[in-house]
Amino acid sequence: MNTASLKKEYTERVVTALMKEFAYTSVMQVPKLEKIVLNQGLGQATADKKIIEVAINEMTTITGQKAVATMSKKDISNFKVRKKMPIGVRVTLRGVRMYEFLERLVKVALPRIRDFKGIENKLDGRGNYTLGINEQIIFPEINIDTITKLLGMNITFVTTAKTDEEGFALLREFGLPFKKN
Repeated sequence: MNTASLKKEYTERVVTALMKEFAYTSVMQVPKLEKIVLNQGLGQATADKKIIEVAINEMTTITGQKAVATMSKKDISNFKVRKKMPIGVRVTLRGVRMYEFLERLVKVALPRIRDFKGIENKLDGRGNYTLGINEQIIFPEINIDTITKLLGMNITFVTTAKTDEEGFALLREFGLPFKKN
């Protein structure tokens, strides 16, 4: 498939399906995927600074876009955290890269999870969805031999949907494998 196949599928198939399902009068009412945000919280980075560099390299490899370190906002003595200390890694994907990542996630990465029965279907109340992943090794871009630590991540799908039903329908049409109730 070409790079914009999911975008093309959205404009041709998903928009018409959602217009029928929710009886929209205009194409502009149909919710769309705005961005996908990947986030890794790395609490153990306070003890080992190399973890941040490794996580940035892995996240950049997975997404094809440079990851940035997230900094702490305040001092927390119990966790040995100082203000402006790197404690996580984040990438925000939009446009073509977002659709490419979504396609790889749905067709390659999620099916590689052991005993996979689908993802939870709980949205945030505003049509956005966050998916938690326990291991970064489900992505084929990651070389398992070079892994020193298994790191999880959150993948947030930000949509323009006004309700959970609209957001759920949009993500379902994109092929996210939600569990059957």
